[in-house]
Amino acid sequence: MVQIERRCFILAKSKWGRVKQKLEQVEIWASMGLSERDIAHNLGISKSTMENYKKAHLDFLGSLKRGKEVADSKVENALYKKATGYKYIEKQAIKVKNKYYDEKGKKVEKEDVVVVDIEKVVQPDVAAMKFWLVNRQKGRWKDNPHKVQNDKEVLKLRKKEIEEKEW
Repeated sequence: MVQIERRCFILAKSKWGRVKQKLEQVEIWASMGLSERDIAHNLGISKSTMENYKKAHLDFLGSLKRGKEVADSKVENALYKKATGYKYIEKQAIKVKNKYYDEKGKKVEKEDVVVVDIEKVVQPDVAAMKFWLVNRQKGRWKDNPHKVQNDKEVLKLRKKEIEEKEW
């Protein structure tokens, strides 16, 4: 008697239908700065499934991109403000002493707490300026403007050393 081997394949049910309903939430999570791994976890899918969805579903990829653009824009604006300096208003409680004389001619001191707006100044940050310029003006600003030339010279020397060792 010949035995027939039976194999049972279980096909995983796609979670796309459930994920598709959460595209707005995906965009929000991305705009909050969550990593793709965190977003996949929140959706209950693996990172590899998420990569497949990004390739197969442009609406999913679009939600991720739009959310990331919002987060990147917030960081870029904060960096710009830090690089250029800015002013802001801070509320501060201060004590105010009132001195006066009552009806009997007695000196009276009364303290009140008043909330006032105080303008504060954040000075421009040199490190933020440098970061901004090195990344935005690559042709004009470099961390080390001679690095490329120096690297070429080092490479030439190494090649020369190797050639000399081979002889």
